[in-house]
Amino acid sequence: MKIPRTRTASTAWGALALGLTALVVAGCAPASGAAATGDATAEVTELRLGYFANVTHAPALIGVAEGLFDDALGDIDLKAEVFNAGPAAVEALSAGAIDAAYLGPNPAINTFIQSGGLSARVVAGAASGGAALVVRDGIDSPDDLAGALVASPQLGNTQDVALRSWLADQGFETSTTGSGDVSVTPTDNAQILSLFGKGRLDGAWVPEPWASRLVLEAGAHVLVDEAELWPEGAFPTTVLLVRADFAAQHPEAVGKLIDGHIAAVAWLGENPGRAHGAINDVLEGATGRRLTDEVLDRALQNVTFSVDPRAGTFTTLLGDGQRAGVLKDGSIEGLFDLRALNARLTEAGDETVSAAGLGEQ
Repeated sequence: MKIPRTRTASTAWGALALGLTALVVAGCAPASGAAATGDATAEVTELRLGYFANVTHAPALIGVAEGLFDDALGDIDLKAEVFNAGPAAVEALSAGAIDAAYLGPNPAINTFIQSGGLSARVVAGAASGGAALVVRDGIDSPDDLAGALVASPQLGNTQDVALRSWLADQGFETSTTGSGDVSVTPTDNAQILSLFGKGRLDGAWVPEPWASRLVLEAGAHVLVDEAELWPEGAFPTTVLLVRADFAAQHPEAVGKLIDGHIAAVAWLGENPGRAHGAINDVLEGATGRRLTDEVLDRALQNVTFSVDPRAGTFTTLLGDGQRAGVLKDGSIEGLFDLRALNARLTEAGDETVSAAGLGEQ
């Protein structure tokens, strides 16, 4: 396995706009390598996997750190790359630069719609929970956000959509250019922490561990735990997405990837004492810094790891993204292909998961 590279996203509005434009153009772009040839019999020797240095991507972190993907993939070499947020990873996936990625549900929905259903398939869930709106002192209710400057990790990512949708529910208007009753500024997670600490942001809707870091390191407090907005507190934060042509041409390789993913989720449930150190090792390699035990404890308490993608929530997520102005109208029927996952769950005697009428199961 190659050492993961890190790819970050620009916080400039112009770059963000270009990034979203690239998603539209790249949605149907051909892949590179064996999958681009159209030869379904071509041998695959490498699987390129993207993920983020977030606690909500712990199955990816553990799968890499503990060699679980390597064990499952066998002779197929794993090439891992660390991204900052969903749209940048989707652009790489659509362009064929990677074959699979751990992503938030909204970027997964976006690439599927932009490509007319041709770009990718969700093959498993990874994590639910672990996202919150944290704010500075003096903001104690939604009304206090009037005129505020609030950040999200990237325009169109899952937390960005959640923030804009929630603000709309409170009667606030926002725009993708930063104007409105509340200014929403898509900003890199690490930059959010720095700007908040300097008093230049009023709040941020972020995933773990960034929510916990803002609370424990920068004096923020939670205004909205996203779990409170969903029935039984269950909402998808991370899913495993595979490029559609790669999945069609290399189903065995995708099955092996799913084997490694299932093993990683199981490892997290079976080794809570070891999880802290293993996750921290990968985070340190990706970000150059380890989390404190207090931050990691708090972050992990807010996240549930599961192979269930909670497909039934995706119609709501689609509506939220459209209302926020960052998702086009379109159907997500066919987004899920859970057949390989469910075959393995059945073989293990575990309960299968539902595609909620949005694909194969």
